[in-house]
Amino acid sequence: MGLVLILQSFFMAVAQIGDRRFRKVLFMGVALALALLVAAYAGFLWLIQATVGPEAYLPVIGEVRWLDDLLSFASLFFMLVLSVFLMIPVASAITSMFLDEVAQAVEDRHYPHLPPAIKVPFGDALRDTVNFLGVLIGANLLAFVLYVLFSPAAIFIFYALNGYLLGREYFTLAAMRRIGRAGAKQLRARHGGTIWLAGILMALPLSIPILNLLIPILGAATFTHIFHALNGRAERPAA
Repeated sequence: MGLVLILQSFFMAVAQIGDRRFRKVLFMGVALALALLVAAYAGFLWLIQATVGPEAYLPVIGEVRWLDDLLSFASLFFMLVLSVFLMIPVASAITSMFLDEVAQAVEDRHYPHLPPAIKVPFGDALRDTVNFLGVLIGANLLAFVLYVLFSPAAIFIFYALNGYLLGREYFTLAAMRRIGRAGAKQLRARHGGTIWLAGILMALPLSIPILNLLIPILGAATFTHIFHALNGRAERPAA
């Protein structure tokens, strides 16, 4: 039953992907993520040049004038490689600040009878975004150790970890608009398996370029449907 609910919610989200508000959130998230990565690289480059300078003295070799250029070139390659791994968590985290608009678009189309949702203050949304970004990046960096130790199972570790994190974040974002943070936590605890499985579905396209940038949007929309289905069951009186 859980899988059927997840797939129904996912395909309803995909059917709405052309919504103007979906596109707006996508473009804002990607643009801000790119700006953040460029700013981080510029700061890293400035630090290298300020530390090394135009010339340096190396043992045996003596004075060299090309070391800062070499380090700058190496740093560019390093940042390009690192951005492959960081672009998705950064874009996901930044986009999460604006996912309220995605959830509202879903509710306007599929649940028009609902009263206005609880407005999450921008400060709370920003704090949640910073926390999510830190947990997402930190967990994935630590997971590299597990990838090395258990390389045959690396792909399963990746999907299980990111599925858990994405499911937890997007369900909470969808639920707290209607039942508050405490209510979202309680409902998530009762349906942890379904939410984790739905998160894994969101994590599957993470390794597919371009498509992975749609995950925050599809995730928010999918979990909005999932929340309303699970919350409807919780509110239904027992027979």
